[in-house]
Amino acid sequence: MVAGETPHPYPSPYGRGNWYADTAGDFPDLPSLEGDASADVCIVGAGFTGLGAAMALGSRAIVLEADRIGAAATGRNGGQVHTGHRRDQAWLEKTVGAEDALALWRLAEDARAHFAALVAAIDCDWRPGLIHARHKPGGEAEDAAHVARMAERYGYDLLDLIDDQALARELGTDVYFGGVRDRGGGHVHPLKLALGMAARAGAAGVVLHERTRAQRWRREGGRIVVETPGGRVTCDQLILTGDGALDPLAGAARARVMPINNFIAVTAPLGDRADEILRSGAAASDSRFVVNYFRKTPDGRLLFGGGESYGTGFPRDIAGLVRRNLAKIYPRLADVPITHAWGGTLGVTRTRMPVVAEVAPGVRIASGYSGQGLMLAPHVGKLLADAALGQAAPIALLSRVPTPPFPGGRLLRWPLTVAGLSWYALRDRF
Repeated sequence: MVAGETPHPYPSPYGRGNWYADTAGDFPDLPSLEGDASADVCIVGAGFTGLGAAMALGSRAIVLEADRIGAAATGRNGGQVHTGHRRDQAWLEKTVGAEDALALWRLAEDARAHFAALVAAIDCDWRPGLIHARHKPGGEAEDAAHVARMAERYGYDLLDLIDDQALARELGTDVYFGGVRDRGGGHVHPLKLALGMAARAGAAGVVLHERTRAQRWRREGGRIVVETPGGRVTCDQLILTGDGALDPLAGAARARVMPINNFIAVTAPLGDRADEILRSGAAASDSRFVVNYFRKTPDGRLLFGGGESYGTGFPRDIAGLVRRNLAKIYPRLADVPITHAWGGTLGVTRTRMPVVAEVAPGVRIASGYSGQGLMLAPHVGKLLADAALGQAAPIALLSRVPTPPFPGGRLLRWPLTVAGLSWYALRDRF
């Protein structure tokens, strides 16, 4: 291991060596819940979904966060902002029909407008532009058909085809075979965004509690009681968020979401070499099943994500794991010092579409964004808030998208799913 490679210890819930935590600025510790409280709506989880709901509800809401604001996937992800849904419109048309596919696209565009308003109001290093690069030859016809479909059927004209030579110049590597640029996507400092959302929620009258784990909920006298180690919240409506950290509060919905781990490293500032890669400032990701994704930071570092694990722990050498993938894309950066490296857990579903549902009267859940929650989740949170106030139509649309349980039941679902994911990851090597 070269000098400077081992990430420094960062004593924070955001993950050891998390560059976001080092650069997000100060945010005050919020008190844990002690005693009894009451609210119209209790929100469990202070990630993007929970904070989106809190901002919409204002003083009617209490938020319970088991750790710190944005400490899980929200404050650990790659910061890439994708438009639309995790599955493309062609898949949605086949799966839910043309009418619902169009309605889902409109919902995604509402999410994009919502997100644009957030990044305009919150200093979070927003940069436009997202490139999807093909890691194997072929696929030009499929990309062209997708760009044409989105322009003709959905009026989305922000996609551009990029040939292999133009892509090589843009990215500063010749390992890809062309792709698509999305001018509606981009990248952001996700933890700055989350902390900014929390500050605005607090200013609107939301009560936020950190280090307060919701342990269970029950009905009592016509209301919902959420129990925590230090007290309880009595509410009329309950919103459960958590993505890869979904817990027994969600009941049977847990079987529809599987947590997986993903890893990110950040290099030392590249100096003049930063000008040779990602020339437009866009972010990039590729077409592998286990996606490589990368972007430049404002101070000229390369933030690179790659590699997955499916167990309960992280590898000891996260920097080394990510470096191997980075070096395949940028061989000339193989020896650049890595100053930060961390892991995070996200939730995936079998269809890669999120679970958004009412799991019991007055109890709603959103989870399993499958890596595409950054733009969608704040708006889904708002829709959950609307549903809690009696405006449930958009949530009903999302609940019609199939997200079946993983096979195998309680004992076999994990080994069967890991075997399947490992097979698809193996295909990336051929």
